[in-house]
Amino acid sequence: KRAVGATAMGNAMEWFDFGIYSYLAVVLGRVFFPGSGDEALIYSLAAFAVAFLVRPFGGLFFGMLGDRVGRRGVLATTIIIMAAATFSIGLIPSYASIGIWAPILLYAARLVQGFSTGGEYSGACTFVTEFAPDRQRGFLASFLEVGTISGFIAGAALVTGLTAVLGDAAMEACGWGGP
Repeated sequence: KRAVGATAMGNAMEWFDFGIYSYLAVVLGRVFFPGSGDEALIYSLAAFAVAFLVRPFGGLFFGMLGDRVGRRGVLATTIIIMAAATFSIGLIPSYASIGIWAPILLYAARLVQGFSTGGEYSGACTFVTEFAPDRQRGFLASFLEVGTISGFIAGAALVTGLTAVLGDAAMEACGWGGP
């Protein structure tokens, strides 16, 4: 039960970060990309999508690593990597401040997020199914999806609350987390 709770919580944390990005895509588009609103939004959504493209590679890399050195440490590492990448997005200056480096750094951080998420989810699923009794594997593994949805909902709630309190202008100026 502790293994299931820990992996579901780690999964929730990773998807909390994905949820925040997805709900801030419009604001992040205006902050990190040049061009009109629609063009900037497309670039921002592409940065969201790029994280999904590298997930299989993260699953392969961290899956093999987990087989060699143990899943628990690898899972902790993927969560730390995801948190560091998310934190770094909050530190990236806007396009107005550093130009083309803003979207480049954003895409790099999103690649790291996707890579770590791919490793976390596949590792967590394997970890849970290795520890679960035969008759409860499917049920206990389903809590990973509960973690996914819970994290995404928490990210949406945070962005919704901040937007309601700060307003659109403040969200674009500093509410998204930037300097």
